[in-house]
Amino acid sequence: MVVALFLMILGFEAAYTLGSQGIVGGPQAVGWRQAAIQTYAYNADIQRWMLANGIYPFEHVIRYITYPFVHASFTHAAFAGVILLAMGKFVGEVFRQWAVAAVFAGSAIFGALAHGMVAHEQPWLMGAYPGVYGLIGSFTYLMWLRLGELGERQVRAFSLIGFLMGLQLLFALLFGGDSMWIADVAGFCFGFALSFFVAPGGWTKIRAKLQQRG
Repeated sequence: MVVALFLMILGFEAAYTLGSQGIVGGPQAVGWRQAAIQTYAYNADIQRWMLANGIYPFEHVIRYITYPFVHASFTHAAFAGVILLAMGKFVGEVFRQWAVAAVFAGSAIFGALAHGMVAHEQPWLMGAYPGVYGLIGSFTYLMWLRLGELGERQVRAFSLIGFLMGLQLLFALLFGGDSMWIADVAGFCFGFALSFFVAPGGWTKIRAKLQQRG
């Protein structure tokens, strides 16, 4: 599943990059990336319009699933792909394939929803990062469990997300920030929370605890 997601990101990005350089697709290929952004990237203004009118056209709803595969640049896609492979390797060794897909897709959707509720100045959202941060949330969950089994401080499991958020803050201070971090944080939180249910034996443990309290 992780390899499939990576290949999808790589395939689309290869088409946009090669097209922008005139290597494939002819003259019209120069605008492929911009066309993809307009058609498949997520837009908070569109979400607010749908909620206000109670109308949900498929062409806009599908953006919640397609925006992770549209990136602003080759570097943007490359970093997302590298982190996806790294986190996906750890999570995929424990989670089933459908659970990995659920974490990635669910985190991307939840991240977009959260972004749309807050972002006003920068409505566009694109890239795999919210889904990737969801996998970081699952990785954190596994580390959290492991540290608990070892009797160590479980708060250490959140060191990675703390480091990444600190790095984003640093870049924001140096180069100016945007509202995309909202989707990343929301994706992380969703991935961490969903892991309690989709991890092997996770739902069984939760149901047992609820029965004990009942």
